[in-house]
Amino acid sequence: MTQLIDQAEINAILWRACDTFRGTVDPSEYKNYLLTMLFVKYVSDVWQDHYDELKTQFGDDEERITRRLERDRFVMPPGTLFRDLYRQRGADNLGEIIDQALLAIEDANRVKLAGVFRNISFNSEAALGQTKERNVRLKNLLEDFNQPKLDLRPSRIGNLDIIGNAYEYLISRFAAGAGKKAGEFYTPPEVSELMTRLADPQPGERVYDPTCGSGSLLIKCAQHVQRQGSRNYAIYGQEQNGSTYALARMNMFLHGVDDARIEWGDTIRNPLHLENDRLMKFEVVVANPPFSLDKWGADDVVGDPHARFARGIPPKGKGDYAFISHMIGSLTELRARMVVVVPHGVLFRGGAEGKIRTALIADGLLDAVIGLPTNLFFGTGIPAALLVFRRGRETMDTLFIDASRDFAAGKNQNVLREADLQRIVDTYRARQDVEKYARAVPRDELEINDYNLNIPRYVDTSEESEEMDLAALQTEIDALEREWAKARVKMREHLIGLGL
Repeated sequence: MTQLIDQAEINAILWRACDTFRGTVDPSEYKNYLLTMLFVKYVSDVWQDHYDELKTQFGDDEERITRRLERDRFVMPPGTLFRDLYRQRGADNLGEIIDQALLAIEDANRVKLAGVFRNISFNSEAALGQTKERNVRLKNLLEDFNQPKLDLRPSRIGNLDIIGNAYEYLISRFAAGAGKKAGEFYTPPEVSELMTRLADPQPGERVYDPTCGSGSLLIKCAQHVQRQGSRNYAIYGQEQNGSTYALARMNMFLHGVDDARIEWGDTIRNPLHLENDRLMKFEVVVANPPFSLDKWGADDVVGDPHARFARGIPPKGKGDYAFISHMIGSLTELRARMVVVVPHGVLFRGGAEGKIRTALIADGLLDAVIGLPTNLFFGTGIPAALLVFRRGRETMDTLFIDASRDFAAGKNQNVLREADLQRIVDTYRARQDVEKYARAVPRDELEINDYNLNIPRYVDTSEESEEMDLAALQTEIDALEREWAKARVKMREHLIGLGL
């Protein structure tokens, strides 16, 4: 089969489709419409491809074709295909027509799509404008997606990666324009890749992200196992924002991770991954939680039935250790590891956070502290770090890595290069001291420092200054003073000559 289009071309076409909304609808809103329409276009084209194949095989036996299509990955009820929406692009109630089609698709695929479209309406006046303006925008959107180069049938574009990669591309572009809101749904791909390599999920393991956003980090973990020649893994996530939860579900399907269990709700107040009314346990837990979340639910977790806060309840105005405590409580007893993104304040703040940090170290759970470069994450330029926790560790020291100086500077965001990622991972696995980069610190030294994890305390990256020749410096000063004296004499002579 000949590949007629490439990844860059699809990405460019889809990004141009955003012009329909750009300047009139907030980027944090219009991403939901673009990504949902991309999902509908893709599943429609896949369905059409299979229908055409069955038509060739069974001719006019529509009943037999329908029975076979009912066993497809997605069922598309009559009137819900993208082509059906496109034919009605001039309708006065176009937003309503699209909403009804989404509802029908969801009802026909309840196991996979229940709740995915409930938080988005193409008939929303608040988001898309009054009826006349809304109809124009939606008509333009359908026409953008109808162009021949966006024919996404598998028989034409080949493999699933192209559409999954396009979806990820759009999410990253939306994140670049969404400012502070970007951190709610997107972790830069190189950071997700680094976290995945550090966690190293293996075949047969369960992977969990309690603040999964659009699901990109979980997809990285699934792909990590796939590269080992296995699809034997289980993916779990939870997301509080309804529209972001929908993005995560669609993102999973477009990357072929159909059996992921993504739940919608507040992970701290209402964790939804339970077994026998207790927290489900996972071999791998990864997350990029919101930094220092205010009003995270301190009053609601007193007497927590899952005993997540036995080491202490974090302060009301900073939820970092609430997420860390939840993640620790979600680890299995054997072979479990966890990687979490944190702001640097988590490393050294005192009070309740200091007590929790001390308890985690005393329990032998903290495996590594990795300092990252500034300005990696959308929406914030503050430096961040990765904390790696492990159960059943053989050593009781903690590895500190200062990777803050290894990056490629970008116009808006800095980027970790492949060499930067590999250096971190290799150093982590070797667990050996590297001058001005890494050091394994024994627990008693952490105790002496009152369990302060500020990286410069343990990894000295300062440059040695050259020895100063004091005699030469004094000679230079004397010479400068003589020159200054001569200049003052000349200036006085000029002033006298001017009668001043």
